[in-house]
Amino acid sequence: MRPAWPLERVLFALAGSMTLVAVVLSVLVSPWFVLLAGFVGVNQWLYVVTGACPASLGLERAGVKPRCPR
Repeated sequence: MRPAWPLERVLFALAGSMTLVAVVLSVLVSPWFVLLAGFVGVNQWLYVVTGACPASLGLERAGVKPRCPR
């Protein structure tokens, strides 16, 4: 059995997926979906600066462990 992905890897996958969804929706539905990509970028920087973001807090509550504990 493979070990579970660490928090940082899950966050990276989530951010990439949400950015791709935002691009597709902005092309097919409305340019306003670009704001979703901006929100993802702000959350990534929030994690870099503070070590936490809303997604990381939710994932930690769900049981995803960080690679390097704080």
